[in-house]
Amino acid sequence: MKKLIDILNKIENVKIQGDSSTFISSVAFDSREVVDNTLFVAQKGVHVDGHNFIEKAIEKGATAIVCEKLPEDLHRGITYIQVKNSSRTLGDIASNYYGNPSRHLKLIGITGTNGKTTTVTLLHKMFLSLGFKTGLLSTIVNKINNAEIPSTHTTPDSLQLNSLLARMIEEGCEYCFMEVSSHAIVQERIAGLQFFGGIFSNITHDHLDFHKTFDQYIKAKKRFFDNLPPQAFALTNKDDRNGLLMLQNTKAKKYTYSLQNMADFRCKIIENTFQGLELNLDGKEVWTRLVGKFNAYNLLAIYGAALLCGINKEEVLEKLSALQAAEGRFEYIGGSGKTAIVDYAHTPDALKNVLQTIQDIRQDGNQKIITVVGCGGDRDAKKRPVMAEIAASMSDKLILTSDNPRTENPETILDEMETGLDFQLKQKTLRISNRREAIRTACMLAQTGDIILVAGKGHEKYQEINGVKEHFDDKEELEKILLT
Repeated sequence: MKKLIDILNKIENVKIQGDSSTFISSVAFDSREVVDNTLFVAQKGVHVDGHNFIEKAIEKGATAIVCEKLPEDLHRGITYIQVKNSSRTLGDIASNYYGNPSRHLKLIGITGTNGKTTTVTLLHKMFLSLGFKTGLLSTIVNKINNAEIPSTHTTPDSLQLNSLLARMIEEGCEYCFMEVSSHAIVQERIAGLQFFGGIFSNITHDHLDFHKTFDQYIKAKKRFFDNLPPQAFALTNKDDRNGLLMLQNTKAKKYTYSLQNMADFRCKIIENTFQGLELNLDGKEVWTRLVGKFNAYNLLAIYGAALLCGINKEEVLEKLSALQAAEGRFEYIGGSGKTAIVDYAHTPDALKNVLQTIQDIRQDGNQKIITVVGCGGDRDAKKRPVMAEIAASMSDKLILTSDNPRTENPETILDEMETGLDFQLKQKTLRISNRREAIRTACMLAQTGDIILVAGKGHEKYQEINGVKEHFDDKEELEKILLT
């Protein structure tokens, strides 16, 4: 139990009607989770307005209400807290309720379109191997040291975030590495958190179903850096055309990394193979098990962040060489004389990067590239023809298939993807909506030495069709065919 006045500590522009010394047993923004003595926060969501559930929350035992607009009928014995932005206030409340855990460890966030999961996952692995107790918040999984906690969103809600961070503090964590999505920034899910550092990877066409315009998407990413405190570091990819934009208004200490330009942290690719990358990092040669130019950027961001955390350069280089890719990120499966790659690439830029990497590595023109890819339903439809055009133009054979169609008709998604193909590209394209059959067909078409790319789902262990999730694993399907 905590006093309401303590939970509201240092929150600005708060108007309180009622007893601020009342004790609170829990905080909730979903009326279904309200119990006796709950502080209920009424948020205006995308689809639902929490203000419509204030009465239900009171019926279930809420004794304090945070809202942007006061109800017409105020209940005696209930404390009302009127604020300008309930979602932002929820972040501050959650931080106070859990003892402001982000101030008691070094929280480092990474935002960008591609590379977030790989970067935070490898930073987590590296810092564990360096002997630090470390937390991870990612799309694949949340971790406290090596203990896994399932993840449902790129960034959990404010209450979940602070609860996880508080548990990390209890377990003695000194660091936490966290993916920060544009949705989470706009929806104020990271409000109230104090970051030790922020990393920008890149920004390309994605999530325009949510942000509507590319400009709004960029502004969402930039807000993360605008809000970093002066004692934090801001590390950006100088080679991305919007990389320096992220640093324009930040109060944090500014740093850059690059493969192509002068920067604080620099890298050159010496060799790129299916087995790994040989890099020159700030004048030191290092062999890594990750593959592709895009991973050179990820490794450079990891290198820079580790040094900015005060880790010895030689130790960082040693640990980099031992790191392995995150699950579903350019995962290699070899069998029956064929090579298969599973990758999460679900944006045009990510797909282009993966295919360019395969083209760069393949040894001769006789090795054909067969790509299996789809696009998710109920998501940004504008990228569908672009994805198909990239996949067809950079592959010898393309099979269009289902990703997670969700509530959409899979054939409609494939129709929209096909609009990106001209007559010539259509001649080397098949469409097989059943993903299992599409993967099997790709393996049957492949000859010795050929390369199969199965893109879009990566680490996911399910396929969502008509709102129902069924077990499905791209890697598992490939192994059944190539390794048996």
